[in-house]
Amino acid sequence: MAYDKFNTLKSSVVPLPIENIDTDQIIPARFLKATERVGFGDNLFRDWRYNQDNSVKSEFPLNDKKYSGKILAGGKNFGSGSSREHAAWAVYDYGFRCVVSSFFADIFRNNCLNIGVLPVQVSAEFLQKIFAAIESNSNSQLTIDLSKQTITIDSTREFETFEINSYKKENMLNGFDDIDYLINIKDQIGEFSKNTPL
Repeated sequence: MAYDKFNTLKSSVVPLPIENIDTDQIIPARFLKATERVGFGDNLFRDWRYNQDNSVKSEFPLNDKKYSGKILAGGKNFGSGSSREHAAWAVYDYGFRCVVSSFFADIFRNNCLNIGVLPVQVSAEFLQKIFAAIESNSNSQLTIDLSKQTITIDSTREFETFEINSYKKENMLNGFDDIDYLINIKDQIGEFSKNTPL
């Protein structure tokens, strides 16, 4: 399933400065029955966003109207726990296109990259600068340039570079998932097959 190309993202940020956010908190297990990638955003952080009677917890950042945007900034060790793909699906379906943290669980990171969510790992110090900028002004924006692999706090112009697998980077720049990538090089695969003896 192809997704939108990711090149440069400039957006305000929803802050979630909590460490060790695991995949069961991102999308509780009781919502994992569907097999398509749609509808999971409604239950992103369900138990943190709603009370047991389904009333809204107004103090939770995703429910606070002063925060918005396509970037979610989380605390250290984001996406730990079980390997469920649905956690990344929920992040994407809610509308986030980037998650920023000082450390990601490997499986969650890869699941994000597979569906078009960019996980940007920054230093602990830079993450605190992001949270400080948002605390100072809830409309503070970040600019994430995938080509240059930079993340910039627009208000201060401070930036850091981030790492990303080169194959995943090219796929995100082109809006490809793994199948799209193979389809895109099918002629090369055919040529290789013709010219390679069994």
